[in-house]
Amino acid sequence: MLTDITDIQNSITIPESKWLTEKEAHEDRVDELLNDYLAARSRQEKNPVMDFLFEYYAFRPSNLRKWSPGIGVNLPFSDFDKLPEISEITTNDGIAFVDPNLFPEKRISSLKWMLTMLKNTQQSRPSFGCFGMHEWAMVYKTDRPRHDQLPMRMEPDELAEFVESRPLLCTHFDAFRFFTNPAKPMNKFELSRERFHETEQPGCIHSNMDLYKWAFKMHPWIPSSLILEAFELAIEARYIDMQASPYDMREQGMEPIKIETDFGRREYKQKQEMIFEKGLPIRARIIEHIQNLLTWVEE
Repeated sequence: MLTDITDIQNSITIPESKWLTEKEAHEDRVDELLNDYLAARSRQEKNPVMDFLFEYYAFRPSNLRKWSPGIGVNLPFSDFDKLPEISEITTNDGIAFVDPNLFPEKRISSLKWMLTMLKNTQQSRPSFGCFGMHEWAMVYKTDRPRHDQLPMRMEPDELAEFVESRPLLCTHFDAFRFFTNPAKPMNKFELSRERFHETEQPGCIHSNMDLYKWAFKMHPWIPSSLILEAFELAIEARYIDMQASPYDMREQGMEPIKIETDFGRREYKQKQEMIFEKGLPIRARIIEHIQNLLTWVEE
């Protein structure tokens, strides 16, 4: 384990004026994305897109706002009170840095698992044939849909008939596990937590949404700019997810992607391919930062 990042030749130093500007820009961007949502949430208003990103992923808005340069970066400072508000920061002779000695050793094995999974996903052939049917399988033959405050676009019998008319091709276990019991045997692939790293593929909307999860799990050890970029992709992916779902989202300003039609399936596939293309460089950078982090924290 390293003892003093300021002694390491491959660390970089960012001038105080530059990192202060980056920190302020990060905070302003998070505020721009979240202030209206947080105000609505304080009024108990539901938002099926943003609620999902903060309830399912369980990374608080205040944490998303906390800027970090990541590991291997020295921050010269003249005002202690302007340093990033993260407990993993250490200061030494006017220099602040994310201290590798504070990385929990027990997390190294999970870090390596994440690295293997992300590499496998990045190298896998993308598939674009699911057409967002996972959200439909989550409400198939149930009277207790997950978003029970939202109206459906179809009556239950019509919805069930549509699900039965289409193949279920989900490759993402964390979506599959929310399938209703009648829908699970209909999925083409056998998915499990144990095989998660084998079945992920980069065309999946949820796999790209999850890039946010893998990024924030390494906060503050990777740059907050990368976490925020993954978050913005997750917002975009979740909008597509809900537009293609059986829920009627028009009151939320979202026109449906009608995957029950040929035109809607073409529209979904086009948007899915767009998310895939945007996710590739983000996943590659997360992989790069995990590898870098391991060089700092492994003995």
